[in-house]
Amino acid sequence: MSTAIVTGQPVPGSSLESDLRALGFEVLTAPDAAGTENLLAAVPADRRVAVVDARFVGHLHALRLGLTDPRFPLAAIPGAVTAQPAGRQALSRALAREASTGGGTDLAVDGLVTALDADVHRPELGSLVAAVPADPQARNEARQAIAAVDDEAVRLKSAVKSRDGFFTTFFISPYSRYLARWCARRGLTPNQVTTASLLTALIAAGCAATGTRIGFVAAGALLICSFVLDCTDGQLARYSLQYSTLGAWLDATFDRAKEYAYYAGLALGAARGGDDVWALALGAMILQTCRHVVDFSFNEANHDATANTSPTAALSDRLDSVGWTVWVRRMIVLPIGERWALIAVLTAVTTPRITFYVLLIGCALAATYTTAGRVLRSLTRKARRTDRAAKALADLADNGPLAGLVSRAPFGSPLLVAAAGVAVLTVSLFSGATWAPVVGALVYALASGQALARPLKGALDWLVPPLFRAAEYGTVLVLASKAGVNGALPAAFGLVAAVAYHHYDTVYRIRGDAGAPPAWLVRAIGGQEGRTLLVTLLAAVLAATQFKVALTVLAVAVAGLVLVESIRFWVSAGAPAVHDEGEPA
Repeated sequence: MSTAIVTGQPVPGSSLESDLRALGFEVLTAPDAAGTENLLAAVPADRRVAVVDARFVGHLHALRLGLTDPRFPLAAIPGAVTAQPAGRQALSRALAREASTGGGTDLAVDGLVTALDADVHRPELGSLVAAVPADPQARNEARQAIAAVDDEAVRLKSAVKSRDGFFTTFFISPYSRYLARWCARRGLTPNQVTTASLLTALIAAGCAATGTRIGFVAAGALLICSFVLDCTDGQLARYSLQYSTLGAWLDATFDRAKEYAYYAGLALGAARGGDDVWALALGAMILQTCRHVVDFSFNEANHDATANTSPTAALSDRLDSVGWTVWVRRMIVLPIGERWALIAVLTAVTTPRITFYVLLIGCALAATYTTAGRVLRSLTRKARRTDRAAKALADLADNGPLAGLVSRAPFGSPLLVAAAGVAVLTVSLFSGATWAPVVGALVYALASGQALARPLKGALDWLVPPLFRAAEYGTVLVLASKAGVNGALPAAFGLVAAVAYHHYDTVYRIRGDAGAPPAWLVRAIGGQEGRTLLVTLLAAVLAATQFKVALTVLAVAVAGLVLVESIRFWVSAGAPAVHDEGEPA
């Protein structure tokens, strides 16, 4: 329940109170500042409360944007301010000051906002009107401005991301926004739509797993339907301002679950036809996950850096001013819309093997393009990275207790040390000697600790976490492939999926300024270097069939631990509200 206090003398013919009730507010009226202060004190502390100038004139959607967004403790538009329970004290203090200085006279809500000693969110209104006219003429002009703008059209347009891929912008959003409105008018929530998208993708994966042509065609069509719903849930959240922590977590994790489950479905379908493409499926998952880690690491390293300038970034900005280059550059990185459309079409008309070949080539080219651009930006950027950025990169590295034993003796550049460790591990994996990978993994573990012995503030130190991801996931892929027994690669797929979930979970916690997962969890699952060493040891001492069983057990154990802790965290009251407004890859 929310309460709105309309302060000041009522204006004849005003629809303000009815608009506030339409937004779900209980409406109270106060003639002056002192009355407003008394009413505010009487509102239960667990309620959202808004203070609105009785002279307010504006669009209903302007009020909705200013007063109902759940993500911000304090928010304001001209003539109105709102506070959630976390912002109530700041609002009460400011109101007390205004009431004491105003002597109980009319309250200037905009002055109240200025007096707030806390951060206040001010939504971008664009063409929407929100004003407090000083006289009848100004009021008439404001009403004419309201009549000239269709706020429902603005609301629909703003439900769509301002930056999205070509396929999503021109083939999905033109109608998915109306689907979002249809859902809103029937009381559906974004979480319900997100769940429907997941279920649709899982059914698509099941159709692909049949291995029949009609199953592949149905899988491709359902994957597109799943993506439409995936766009709809975010548009519904923006249309109706139904943001939630749980919704953010579901949206962030279900995208990965849908895509990787579909890879598994394709691999199962291929196996029914006598073609083993599990290595390709696992390779696609590894490549896509590493691409995301590159994105996350680069952004975390630079988002709060000072003197953050680069000629390469300036050139990119200039290219963005030329219309056609914007879409070409967005398509080159193969974002989720283009990627899923490609997968859907190839599934329907070709084979799983061809689908994975094309996907791997496309993602590899996209990864090369984006990574090269970011390396150039980093080398030409004169920036001083913060301690927070260095801590975020260290958390993304996911080092465990074994690496921690040698992390207190700095030696060499973090990136060079990490790269050397990965190189030794890679050579050992392909050496042909049974115990060579174990030795390589030990050297890699030592290098992992050394790489984090000093803060990751170098120009290219953001590459350390992606290197670690590629090393750990690649080790599992290579050793499972070398096992040469049925079921080893599917088990490896499950293990990498479980560990990748842990790494995505880490990313979204960092984005919400909640830090990394708890240290006990990182220790319990060994850290990236500990898991890498364990897998090499298992491959060396166990027979192929036993190694397959060990990978399966390890996958179940890791998945159980990380899922339980992740669910506990994201459904707790203290979890951050993280909203992914655009996946770069």
